[in-house]
Amino acid sequence: MADYDTYMVFGAVYTDLATAEADYEAVKSLYYDWQLVDTFDAAIVAKHADGKVKIVRKHEQPTRKGGWRGAGIGLATGAVIALFPAAAIGSGLLAATTAGGAALGAIAGHVAGGMDRGDLKDLGDQLDAGEVGLVVIAAADLEAKVEAVIENAQEVTKRELQALEAELDQEVEAADDETIG
Repeated sequence: MADYDTYMVFGAVYTDLATAEADYEAVKSLYYDWQLVDTFDAAIVAKHADGKVKIVRKHEQPTRKGGWRGAGIGLATGAVIALFPAAAIGSGLLAATTAGGAALGAIAGHVAGGMDRGDLKDLGDQLDAGEVGLVVIAAADLEAKVEAVIENAQEVTKRELQALEAELDQEVEAADDETIG
């Protein structure tokens, strides 16, 4: 059996974009100022007047390798798509990625498969209840540090995610091959 990497998925809810962006920048600063080499991905999502959710800002760790990462798709984006599938269309992600919907589907499926169904539902319900949300995926050993800098949220939920990047690489490649062939 493969050794899965354990990540923490943070879902934070805000009433406005500026406050979510402040915590987003605080998470980025934590990593860059402390020169942490661990992986983190983050995405800010906003709910529009029509109720649709759109990714308005995202960060995927640039030091990673692999086609899905090079296309600007990370685990946080995958988590958002797993929670709100229409966000891929509203954010223009399908057209903006080289692998398109197949890669997004593989990543979202991997994230959903790496979390307990109840945890995934709870996270989605919480984010859906707010106007703006911040999703952060961080290495489990940095849980306390990341949680400490997400200080402006109305509510923060954290859940565990088990992921194996080599397996995800294979899933994205297989999805890409099916799209091409």
